[in-house]
Amino acid sequence: MTEIALIGNPNSGKTSLFNLLTGTNQRVGNWPGVTVERKSGRAKGDKGVSVQDLPGIYSMSPYSPEEKVARDYLLSRQADSILNVVDATNLERNLYLTTQLIETGIPVTIALNMSDVLKKQKKTINLEKLSYQMGVPVVATSALKNTGTAKALNTACQTTKESVETIQYPLYDSKFEAAVAQIIEVLGNTVPETSQRFYAIKLFERDQLVMAELDLSDFQKSEIADIIRITEDIFTEDAETIVINERYAFIERVSKMAQSQDSHFKMTLSDRIDKIVTNRLLALPLFALAMFAVYYLSIQTVGTIGTDWVNDVLFGDYIPAAAASFLDYLHVEAWLTDLIVDGIIAGVGTVLGFLPQIFVLFICLGVLEDIGYMSRIAFVMDRIFRRFGLSGKSFIPMLIATGCGVPGIMASRTIENERDRRITIMTATFMPCSAKLSIIALIAGAFFPDNPWIAPSAYFLGFGAIILSGIALKKTRLLGGYASPFIMELPAYHLPKITAVFHYAFGKALSFIKRAGTIIFTLTVFIWFASSYNFSLQAVSAEKSILAGLGHTLSWVFAPLGFGNWKATVAALTGLAAKETVVATFGVLYHNPGAEEGSRQLWHSLQGDYSSLAAYSFLAFNLLCAPCFAAIGAIKREMGALKWTLAAIGFQTGLAYAVSLMIYQFGLVLFYGQPLSAWSMAALVLLCLLLYFVGRKPRQFKEKIISIDNLGMVQK
Repeated sequence: MTEIALIGNPNSGKTSLFNLLTGTNQRVGNWPGVTVERKSGRAKGDKGVSVQDLPGIYSMSPYSPEEKVARDYLLSRQADSILNVVDATNLERNLYLTTQLIETGIPVTIALNMSDVLKKQKKTINLEKLSYQMGVPVVATSALKNTGTAKALNTACQTTKESVETIQYPLYDSKFEAAVAQIIEVLGNTVPETSQRFYAIKLFERDQLVMAELDLSDFQKSEIADIIRITEDIFTEDAETIVINERYAFIERVSKMAQSQDSHFKMTLSDRIDKIVTNRLLALPLFALAMFAVYYLSIQTVGTIGTDWVNDVLFGDYIPAAAASFLDYLHVEAWLTDLIVDGIIAGVGTVLGFLPQIFVLFICLGVLEDIGYMSRIAFVMDRIFRRFGLSGKSFIPMLIATGCGVPGIMASRTIENERDRRITIMTATFMPCSAKLSIIALIAGAFFPDNPWIAPSAYFLGFGAIILSGIALKKTRLLGGYASPFIMELPAYHLPKITAVFHYAFGKALSFIKRAGTIIFTLTVFIWFASSYNFSLQAVSAEKSILAGLGHTLSWVFAPLGFGNWKATVAALTGLAAKETVVATFGVLYHNPGAEEGSRQLWHSLQGDYSSLAAYSFLAFNLLCAPCFAAIGAIKREMGALKWTLAAIGFQTGLAYAVSLMIYQFGLVLFYGQPLSAWSMAALVLLCLLLYFVGRKPRQFKEKIISIDNLGMVQK
């Protein structure tokens, strides 16, 4: 089988091209030993071609797990050919990676993507000249319009290690080429002949990972060090700067020959939009408006129509009635009927009822991501985070955490600064994930049906907690220090690809269904049993059950927060297993078999036990407290130490308790006119403490000298 490695810069259209080439013939997993996502698949209509989708990277210098994965895979020589996806609108930047790919010794084919966008900009690239200068085939493609993609794959299949006799490498200054040739001579048979140039340049750069990987003798190390020192004296630059300058000098020559465009600069449509979207004054209000629109569509209007039908008709009438009739026809025992109808269907059905809202939410988020808006938000947030000592890189894991906290926590690996990484891990799960969306939808629907700001306020509450926590934690002795730099590309705006958006939303919805069919299914069975029997295993009412006993034992803890009811206590505790279980627990504990409308009856039951203020306090606590077991496990893996894991969980739960206490106690005084109590005074003290930790002067740190190369790679 011919194996094609698909690689390119982030936002070059690589993922879209991969989806077009493989269709549904994809497999998704993780690379061995790392959590970087691995995608591979067979080309459509060609059983003998395998496409390996490598992570989007800017260079082959392994500063991140993604870059190391790509480099290790290519140097393993598994790939027969490389299909390098290049953004035609950013030729110079994209070709930096191309020069490194050619040096691996694996035949390269350039897929010059976004050629349709280039045409709209009234710019052209001469494919023949570009191909001649780079020494590799070049094919114009457009993943958006699906043009040239099949030709690019066919060209890559024909340009393999077996079909290409010699590789034409990029040629640099003669003095630098002499140094590279000398290092290759020193290496001898230490590395494969086809990879000698790659290793020689990496050794010249003093790449520590390459040096550690190669088993060089002391003589070889000494000779290479002398070659580097002499070359540095000749160029009067350090080795890494020499390599960067030589690459860009070569790329500049290639670009000048291949590109032709109007002499006058013309501002593109994306540039004009960015003048508004990234404006210092308008960026945040526009972001708030966008999030309001997303939650208004998913929670208040379009998504609610589907959820009401699923809850009230499908799981409120059809399925319970059909299941009860079928079980009665089979003469099933009453306890088993009760388990299936009042336990499993009531619990799992309550959770699945929110599937339409989740699906609409991720369609909206998918559109914002696909058109290029989300990367602008990361750019805007970097300006804010930078003021508080954090890097904009911290926003990326938080953005990912809106889907699920686990990959959000794992995404913190891209942050070089260890202290920034730990702060990000401790705060990323404050963002409402898809599992918490069901809690938001339940509280908003039951207690605030006419208030469209309740659902978005949950998003802003999480974001505010991240900002203020970041400020406070950054001022501590253990987590203080300077923020790591943030570099991110802003892709051109384009119309969303409907298939990609729906593929994204279906993936999230399917993940939600899988959790409902596994973890939540298991927990609803346990909740039904524990709420139907006592410790003597006798069938009793819910108020005398095992669950009620456990809930009453701990409910006093939550009484100051407004939800000291044993059912709410149990729901909050089961949320540690999976946040969707909070709603499932209410579905089982408040289930009324005689109800005509499932969700409406649940809403009425909740309204009878809790006030609107207590409900919002409950929502705030569940949004900010320790995440589910899966996310806690991810925190343990990323922190690498039990004490840091416990510190993260303790911080999250403590902050959640403090915020909920302040919301409820201050609300009683402000909205219900109740006099100050001991608990409201305690909430006031907590507020003063939080303001102190946020507002106090940061510790003074010794300045660290850093340099940023032409690619924005940071060297400390």
